Amino acid sequence: MKDSGKKKIKIAISGKSGCGNSTVSRLIAEKLGLRMINYTFHTIAEERGMDFNELCRLAETDSSWDLFLDKKQVELAGDGCVLGSRLAVWLLKDADLKVFLDAPQDVRAKRIHKREGGVYEDIYRDTLERDNRDHTRYLKLYNIDNEKYDFVDIVIDTTQFTPEEIANQITAKAARIKK
Repeated sequence: MKDSGKKKIKIAISGKSGCGNSTVSRLIAEKLGLRMINYTFHTIAEERGMDFNELCRLAETDSSWDLFLDKKQVELAGDGCVLGSRLAVWLLKDADLKVFLDAPQDVRAKRIHKREGGVYEDIYRDTLERDNRDHTRYLKLYNIDNEKYDFVDIVIDTTQFTPEEIANQITAKAARIKK
């Protein structure tokens, strides 16, 4: 197949835990034939044989974890990719399309509970605590307020949509971007 010389689209997708970032990023990458980059603390924990929650606790006091993660994500990104991460829309400056997925705290906790099990009340509390810790870290590390995302191209409240419907909304917008 001959390369047309056209640059492929680069899409950044962010949102808090339980908004569907990973699922939607995967669906979009598949639909558009793009590489999916979803390098996260889960990935690092798995690669290093660490407990995910322990890694998150370490990251609260040792910024090298966040800095490593964020640098790695941007390095992995290139033409023709979908980067799904908490800070993708802020860190992937040259993204052609920036999307923020949102959902209320209780909706996100229910999704995480369904996915991971456990006691719902604990999941709700843990998710809220993680959101607060992440917010504090992002402000400290990058002066990024992840509650302010009015600069993105699309904000989608994922509460009433399936991942497929969300992916369709994003791919429709991506199709309108001229390359």
